[in-house]
Amino acid sequence: MINYYPVSGYWCLIYMLPIKFKLVKVKDIKDLEKIAKQDQKEEKKQKNGSKTASGKNGKNGKNGKRKVELKVKINLWRIMIAFMLFLFFAPFILSIFEITNTNQKLDISQALADIKDEKVKEIIVQDSKLVLTYNNGDIKTTTKESSDSLSDLLDKIDKQPSDIKYSVVDQSLSKAFGEILGILLPVIIFGAIFFAVLRAQNRSAQDIFSFGRSKAKLFAKGKQDVTFADVAGVDDAKKELVEIVDFLKNPAKYRKIGARTPKGVLLFGPAGVGKTLLARAVAGEAGVPFFSMAGSEFMEMLVGVGASRVRDLFATAKAQAPSIIFIDEIDAIGRQRGRGLVGGHDEREQTLNQILVEMDGFTPNDNVVVVAATNRGDLLDPALLRPGRFDRRVMLDMPDKDGRTAILKIHAKGKIFVNGINWEKISDSTVGFSGADIENMLNEAAILAARDNKEAIEQKDVEEAATKVKLGPAKRRLQREEDKKITAYHEAGHAIVTHFQSHMDPVQRISIVARGMSLGHTLIPPAADRTHETKSRIKEQIAAMLGGRAAEELIFNEMTSGASNDIEQATRLARAMVVEFGMSTLGPINLGPQYDADEMGKAMYYEPANVSPAMQEKVDAEIKNIMDTAYKEAVLLVKKNKVKLDKVAEELLRTETLDRDQFEKIVGKK
Repeated sequence: MINYYPVSGYWCLIYMLPIKFKLVKVKDIKDLEKIAKQDQKEEKKQKNGSKTASGKNGKNGKNGKRKVELKVKINLWRIMIAFMLFLFFAPFILSIFEITNTNQKLDISQALADIKDEKVKEIIVQDSKLVLTYNNGDIKTTTKESSDSLSDLLDKIDKQPSDIKYSVVDQSLSKAFGEILGILLPVIIFGAIFFAVLRAQNRSAQDIFSFGRSKAKLFAKGKQDVTFADVAGVDDAKKELVEIVDFLKNPAKYRKIGARTPKGVLLFGPAGVGKTLLARAVAGEAGVPFFSMAGSEFMEMLVGVGASRVRDLFATAKAQAPSIIFIDEIDAIGRQRGRGLVGGHDEREQTLNQILVEMDGFTPNDNVVVVAATNRGDLLDPALLRPGRFDRRVMLDMPDKDGRTAILKIHAKGKIFVNGINWEKISDSTVGFSGADIENMLNEAAILAARDNKEAIEQKDVEEAATKVKLGPAKRRLQREEDKKITAYHEAGHAIVTHFQSHMDPVQRISIVARGMSLGHTLIPPAADRTHETKSRIKEQIAAMLGGRAAEELIFNEMTSGASNDIEQATRLARAMVVEFGMSTLGPINLGPQYDADEMGKAMYYEPANVSPAMQEKVDAEIKNIMDTAYKEAVLLVKKNKVKLDKVAEELLRTETLDRDQFEKIVGKK
C-alpha cells in the first residue's frame, strides 16, 4: 500500500511500506498520479519476485516474509531512577519555558484593564491562573491570588460575570494526584533505598555462607581435548589410569567377576613428570563428570570451611555418579597429623579428617573415584595412604630414552622443523629431563628460531635450547685473554680424559661460554639409561672430573679456583664408594648414617654415623687413595695427548663451542 502526503510547494513525500521514502517534484496532481501508478507496479513486481524466490529456496519462509525478532531489555531500576529525576527536574524545565514565554504573560492590572475595555473575548479560569482570549485571537495569561474569585475581580472594574464569556476548569483531580504523589513519592524513594540496602546485606550474607561450598571445576564430557594419546614417557602409570577409566565405562564387566572399583589413585613423583597432564587425560577419556580442585583451595582463614568444602565436593560428585574427583597437590591438606604444636582444631587436620571419612567411612562411596597428585608423598598421613582410600599408588619417574623420544614427538606437533632433525641425538642429550623440561626446551628452540628470523627450527636451535634449560642462558662476560685460555684448557682437559677412558660415555658438547655459575661446561650425557654403576666407571668419572685441574697444572704450571666444584663432586663420589657402596679395601661395609624409608620416600628411622676414630682414619685414607689414583690417571692422559689438548683448546678459543662431531674430528672417534 502507498500513502501520499502533500507537502507545501511543489514537493510531495511518497511513503511506501515497509519503510521507503521518496522525494519527487511535481507540477500538478496528474504527475503525482502517474508516479503513484508506477510505484504500485514496481511494488507488485517485487512481491511476485520474492514469492518466486521463496518457493525456490525456502530461505525466507512462507510468502517470502522475513521474520524479525525485537528483544527489549527493561531495567526497572533505571526506569525508576529516570522517573524520579524527571519529577525532580520537571518544575525547573517548565519554569524555563515560562520565562521564555514572558511576552504572553500579563500583570493582573493590565488584564483587568483589557477586560474593562472589552478587548477580551473569553476567560478560562484554571485555579489561580487566568487564560485570556482576545478579540484579535491572541491568548495571554495572568495570575491572580488564590483567595480572589473571578466575580470579585470583575466587581472591582464594575463588570458583571454575565457581561463576559468565561469558563472554570475543574482541577480537583490533578490536585488530588499531586497531593497523593507528594505523599507516595518519598515513601517510594525511601523504600527503594531500603530494598537496595537489604539486598546488599543478603548478598553479603550469602557470600559468607558460600565459604563452605566447594570451588571444584567441573569438566563435562567432550570438553577436554587432552587424551592418553597426548601423554608419553609414563606408560606404567598410564596403564593404571586406563583401567580406572574402563572401570567407570564398563562397571558390569568387573562386578560380574566380583571386582570393585578402586576408590582412589595417588600419583606421586618429581615435578614436571606429567601428573596433572595424566589427570587431564583421564578427564578427556572418562566420559563421566570430572571435578578438579587444588589442595590449597580447601583452606580458608575460618576453621571448618575446608571440611565443609570437602562434604560439598563429595556430595556434588555422588549426585552425578559415576564421577571422578581430582585433587592436585594433596600434600597441602593431607600432611601427617600430630606434627608441630597445633592442636586438634587445626584447619588442615579437620579437612583431612573429612576426606578420610568421605573416602572410606560408613557411607558407601563406590561410584566416585578420587585421583590425587603430589610430589611430596613422604609428607602424607598414613591413614590416607592405606588400601580402601588410595588403593593404588602410582610412582612416576623421569622418562627413559624411549619415553623422551615419544615426548619429543608429541610436543613437536604444531612447530615447524627443518628436514633431517636427529631426534635420537636430542633424546640422548636430554637425559634427566622431565616432560615439562622437554616441552620448555622445544618452546625455547622455537623462540630462538623466530628471534633469528628463521622459517623453521634447526638442530642447533634445539641443542642450544637444551643447554639453556639445563645450565641456564648464556652470559657474554668480558674476560681477559688469559682467563679465556685457562677456561679453554680446563674444559679441554675434561674432554680429553673422558674421551680416552674406555668406560666413559662420549663427549657431547664443550663450551667456554659462561652459563649460570660456571665459566664453561663439558656435557657427557649417558649413551644409554643405566640402573647400575660399576667401580671402574666411577673411578673413571672421578678422573674425568679432575682432568681440568690436571690440564691447568700441565699447561700453566699453576692451580686455579675454577676446579673447586670438580674437586667437591669427585670427593663426594669417592666418599660414597668407601662409606656407602663398599668399593674399597675396607670391604663391603656401610660406614655412613643408618636410615630407612618407605616407598613414598618417608624416613622410617635415622641414626647418625657411629664410626670410631681409628675407622674414620682408614676411611679418610681410602678416600685420599682413590682421589690420588684418579688424579694421576688424569695427568697421565693429559700429558699423553697434549697435542690434541692444544688443538681442542685452540678451537675453543676460536669458536667457543664444540659439538661431538667437531671434537671427534680433532681427537678421533671413540
